[in-house]
Amino acid sequence: MKTTEMFAAHPRKLTMDITAITECINSLVECADVCTSCADACLGEQMVQDLTKCISLNLDCADICQTTARILARQTDPVPQLLRTQLESCAVACRLCMQECEVHSEMHQHCRICRASCQNCEKICQDLISRLSEGTRTTFL
Repeated sequence: MKTTEMFAAHPRKLTMDITAITECINSLVECADVCTSCADACLGEQMVQDLTKCISLNLDCADICQTTARILARQTDPVPQLLRTQLESCAVACRLCMQECEVHSEMHQHCRICRASCQNCEKICQDLISRLSEGTRTTFL
């Protein structure tokens, strides 16, 4: 809710669908939180050595999602190529994390939750990439 308020209060109004950008930012922040929590839960597991790749991907995905959310929140003179590339990188990070969590999902509920969050976030990033590509012909990108 506050993100939408900030966009509305910004002196340079977005010419693109604020709802789509806000939805993406919210998904990115949630995915970052879920990935961080999954990494922490993995560290608490009995066989933590079997989860090192999962932990690493969780933390990488969390960092990339957080950075992507911050970049999307900036409205002053966005650089189209940078936004698109960052969203593409984030979608890849989410996909890789989702695939690794899938490997452990039968044994660990936290990996099932993380897998679902990453899958959702990847889809939303891909949807926004499509919207941004369409927007290239207009004014936002």
